[in-house]
Amino acid sequence: MANLKEVRTRITSVTSTQQITKAMKLVSATKLRRAQNAIIQMRPYAEKLNGILGNLADSVEVDSLKVYFESRKVNNVLLVVITSDRGLCGGFNSNVAKLANTLVKEKYAGKNITVLPIGKKGGEFFAKTNVNMDYTFRDTFLNLSGDAGFEIGTFLLDAFKTKKFDAIEIVYNQFKNAATLILTNESFLPINLNNFGVKAKNGKKNDYIFEPSDVEILEELIPRILKTQLYRALLDSFASEHGARMVAMDKATENAGDLLKSLKVEYNRARQAAITTEISEIVSGAAAQSAG
Repeated sequence: MANLKEVRTRITSVTSTQQITKAMKLVSATKLRRAQNAIIQMRPYAEKLNGILGNLADSVEVDSLKVYFESRKVNNVLLVVITSDRGLCGGFNSNVAKLANTLVKEKYAGKNITVLPIGKKGGEFFAKTNVNMDYTFRDTFLNLSGDAGFEIGTFLLDAFKTKKFDAIEIVYNQFKNAATLILTNESFLPINLNNFGVKAKNGKKNDYIFEPSDVEILEELIPRILKTQLYRALLDSFASEHGARMVAMDKATENAGDLLKSLKVEYNRARQAAITTEISEIVSGAAAQSAG
């Protein structure tokens, strides 16, 4: 049985850890509220843009717009892997990394793959592999904003239009609630119109008069939709991170409490054993003295 000093040391250590996990849970809960509000406000805007593209889908055959929908033979692939900068959030980062690694090994096996990590944990995972790495936007979450998201979107659009990459995919955690994250893999480019199609219930299509023309609208709208889609994924991941960390720290605090209970029982047993031993020694000594 462990001696009293060892058990007291462990109790002190676990208590200190429990205080830290409680504090981290409260910090994550506060950050989660802000991040959750941001993604909830973004979603209706993003969905409306997608609906507009669905209504204008017949105009995408114009040469100036075809570049966004061009299906090429896939040789060069860019995987945008969105994780967090820090750990202690359960399987949040590892699940994204595993899905992205599955795409590398199975879906795009034999292709020239480049990973663009957004968040340090994804970069750390793929740094150990043989894929090409682009760390340009790794530290985005240090100062997440709409401008930062649109800057990444511009980079991806330029890389696709110049044919540096034939396909671009995003892997991230989509936020549902603090306890539920949806591991998501989305095709970013080329655009799949099936993801944007909007049809009336009666099967008829609305006929609109546009000013300026629908082509001019789409030339401005498509890049904005794609950049908004990327920024929405960043906000989803950011909210998911804090939700996952809050849940993980809550569970850690609970486990620390259970461990403290067992340690206190062990401490009481060790203390009782020490007292019993001392009494036995005293009785034995007194008996020996009486006998002498």
